[in-house]
Formats: sequence, C-alpha cells, structure tokens
Amino acid sequence: MDDGTPRRVSLQVKMLIGFLIGLTAGLIVHWTQADAPWIDWLRTYVTGPVGQVFLRLLFMLVIPLLFSALVIGVAEMGDVRALKRIGLKTLFFTIGLSAVAVILALAITNLIRPGTGVDPALAQQMLADSRGNAGAIISGAAERPQGIAAFLNIIPSNVVTAAADNDILAVMFFALFFGIGLLLVNTPAANKLQDVVQGVFDVTMKLIGIVIRLAPLAIACFMFNLAAVFGWELLVRLGAYVLTVLLALGIHMFIVYPLALKFLAGMSPMRFFRDVQEAMVMAFSTASSNATLPTAIRVAENNLKLPRRVSRFVLTIGATANQNGTAIFEGVTVLFLAQIFSMELTIWQQLSVLLICILGGIGTAGVPAGSLPVVALILGLIGIPPEAIGLVLGVDRLLDMCRTTLNVTGDLTAAVVISRGEEHEPEEAATTDRPEPTPSS
Repeated sequence: MDDGTPRRVSLQVKMLIGFLIGLTAGLIVHWTQADAPWIDWLRTYVTGPVGQVFLRLLFMLVIPLLFSALVIGVAEMGDVRALKRIGLKTLFFTIGLSAVAVILALAITNLIRPGTGVDPALAQQMLADSRGNAGAIISGAAERPQGIAAFLNIIPSNVVTAAADNDILAVMFFALFFGIGLLLVNTPAANKLQDVVQGVFDVTMKLIGIVIRLAPLAIACFMFNLAAVFGWELLVRLGAYVLTVLLALGIHMFIVYPLALKFLAGMSPMRFFRDVQEAMVMAFSTASSNATLPTAIRVAENNLKLPRRVSRFVLTIGATANQNGTAIFEGVTVLFLAQIFSMELTIWQQLSVLLICILGGIGTAGVPAGSLPVVALILGLIGIPPEAIGLVLGVDRLLDMCRTTLNVTGDLTAAVVISRGEEHEPEEAATTDRPEPTPSS
C-alpha cells in the first residue's frame, strides 16, 4: 500500500541513467559534429575534469582503505591458523580461476582467429596513428622492475615511499605484515591501535560514501568523452577482436563463476548477481578495481551477508591479485596481435604467454589501463613490436570497463566461496541484520 512518500531513486539506477545519457549524447555529437572545436573545449575543460575529480577523490582514499581493511581483516582472524586457512584458500582459488581464464582466452582466440586476414597496410596505418600513445605505455613498462627485482619490489624498503608511488602490492604486503603483528600481540596498547585502524576504515568508508554520490555525473562524463571521440568506428574496424574478448569474458562471467558459486559455495547464481549489481555497475563505469573496492566491501557485508573479516581480506587482496578479466584480455590481445602480423606462436610460446598472463593478472595495478604495460612486455618477449599495442588503444577503454567488471565480480565470487564454512564474529553477527545506510538511501 502506497503511503504517499516519494520513492528515492537508487544509486545504481542513477548510475545507469548517467551512463545512458553520456553514451547517447556522445554518439550524437560524434555523428553530427565530431570535428567541432567546442567538443575539444568541452572535453578538456568540463567533462574531462569532472571525471578526473571523481577518480582522484576515490584514489586519494584508496591507500588508507586498502591498508585499514587488510590490517583489520587479518587482525580479526582470531588466530594464525585461521589466517593460514583463509590465505591458502584465497591463493589456490585465485590461481585456479586465473588459469581457467587464460586457457579459455587462448582457446577461443585460436578458434576464432580474429587477427587473421587483416590488411597489413591497415595494421601499419593504425600502428602509425597510435605510436605516440603506445610509446608512453612501453616506456612505463620499461621502468617497472622485472624478474627477481619485481619479486623483491613487493617488499617495500620504505612504506611511505611505496604509498606515495601508488605501489599497491608493496602497501598490501606491509598491511598484511602489520595485521599479522596485531594478531600476534594481545596487549591493551595493541588493542587500542587496532581500534584506531578500525576508525581509519570507518572514516574512509564514510568519505567514500560521500564521494560515490558524484558517480552518476562522473559516469555521464566518462561515457560522453568515450563516445564523442571514438563513436563506433573503431569497434567496427576491430569488431572481431572486440567480440572475441567479450565472448571470453562472457563465458567466464556467466558459466565459470556460476559453476563456482553453485558447486563450491552452494549459493544461487541468480541471487548473487542480483545482490552485486551495484558493484558491477561501478566497476564498469570507473574501469578500476581499486575505485570499486569500497562498493564491493559494502555489497559483500550488507547484501551478501559475508563474514566481515573474510570479505575485507579477500576483497582487498583480490583488488590487485584476482583479476581474471585482465588475464583474459592479455591472452586474447597478444594472440590477436600475433595473428595480425602473421606470426604463429608455438605451443611453448603460448604456454609462456599463459604463465605470464596468470602472473600479470595477479600483479596488475587495479587502475584504468593497468594491464597495458604487461601486454607490451609480453609482445616484446615473443618477438612482436611492442608498439603494436597501439592497435588496440582505440577500443581499450570499453574493454577495460568490461574486464574490470569481470575482475570485481570475480573478487566477490572468491569472497563467497572462501566464506563458506567461516563463522561470523559474535559482535559482527549482531550487526549483520542492520546494514548501514548506503549512499543510495
């Protein structure tokens, strides 16, 4: 019965409205006034800055959120045995799903062969057009440590410097180590310190909740910029490649994840996708696992009713380490570019690609376009000009949005699977039925 109180539009509906408005306006502008000077002015001084302000506000809060959530998640394990159990479950599930993702990507790309038959002159022209942007990505990849140096770089010599450099893996390692310390030390001072870290998490989540209110406007700006510049022309020129990536992502999303949920977690896939839709929309819009992390944590605790200590641990780790969509994108892209340049990869080369993509999916930064340096690295290793990554830059924004959606959904899937059999803490169970107000309320 209607009580006369006007219904408020939920945040996810507002984000979808912003997405459709931005996409429609951008396509209209692209089709009617693509070369108009005012379009560049609008993107440079209005829509571009609005989107960047939103992302910068989120990224400003990501480091304290990652640190506090992981520290509290580890400290609330109760004992080292619980940490070991949940940590091993997270590790095995992450590696297993990443391996399935890359095998799926390589199999589909070898079957469809989207790069076969591409006009070499067209490929060279596209390469020349985007060589400048590709060069920036390649130089960024060259500056990153490789091999054993990359492994050692995970352990920060100065955590403040690591945070300043946005070295997420190093910050997470320190947070994990710090959380283990709090778990092992049971003194009044240590307990007060844990309360302080919990306070940092609470304040950060509150601030992020305020920032999230800007999401519909920011999403409209993101989509306008994308559609106004590229339209659908590049999707047509690279249609086979895009469809191959989307097919692999779709199979993993709607077949692999539901099977894992059904048989490993005992949860209805329909209920899962209904409960996580807000996080999926946020991931698609921002193309950043890190920016979506606050929403994913809230969804896991309030909608999925997962144990807080498990969900925070798994989701903060997963934002960097469990990126199935990134692994799929890297595998398809490398094989696609090899086919464009008529280079047939041997089974051993493809196995090398498989291994690197698994590791790349685990270690890629959870920010927009974070996987492109890994693709450039793989291309150089197998003898393809790294500048060839420029061929896919035109459609990468859309694919980045899609693979980020898969990454975040995979993190939540992992949290559900790993939470099975884990109990809520007494004080946590008492508050689970009273979820905190969300920004959409």
